[in-house]
Amino acid sequence: MIIYGSTMSPFVRKVLALAAELGLTVDAKQVGLGSQDPEFRAASPFGKIPALRDGDFTLADSSAIAHYLLALAPESTLLPAAPQARATTIWFDEFADTILTAAAGKMFFNRIVAPRFLKQPGDQAAADKAEAEELPPVLAYLERVLPASGHLVEDRLTLADIAVASPFANLGHAGYRIDATVYPRVAAFAGAMLARPAFADLISRETRALNR
Repeated sequence: MIIYGSTMSPFVRKVLALAAELGLTVDAKQVGLGSQDPEFRAASPFGKIPALRDGDFTLADSSAIAHYLLALAPESTLLPAAPQARATTIWFDEFADTILTAAAGKMFFNRIVAPRFLKQPGDQAAADKAEAEELPPVLAYLERVLPASGHLVEDRLTLADIAVASPFANLGHAGYRIDATVYPRVAAFAGAMLARPAFADLISRETRALNR
């Protein structure tokens, strides 16, 4: 089974970390957004990452891939069975993809992707505005809803935690540090999740690549 993409993407990192937590063996093939690699484009017709190939089966979109991986490990408890807990887990996956990443992505793209990979100036004003105006309400929401257990659903590790944790790696690469005096639960959550081997190994490689 192949996952195409770059782990600099929070969406790719999410599915690779999930696969690791599920104990699934995947081959991570490095491709960039919009790559014309024919195998990748066959799996992702619109050039979005991540994409998956499992034999003749192909799939694009991180949430669709995540649910495919979960279905391959039916004994796993990373997707709760109880209706409300399952729905809440799906909500947090969507929240991470469309709300948290929307703010984090502006910071990461303009501070890291544009200058380092595209060799063009980033829009620093947009990055600063996202940090000052867009990110704080998102962190305040997480601080309010995070249980004392440090897990978002059922007080244990689920897809919700994996999905929400992934964009925090991008924030770290962009030089952002969570203020633990303002957001103590968020800071503890992000620190604990990104220290898990499923994330830590990926982030270590990303950091080395950025420091070259």
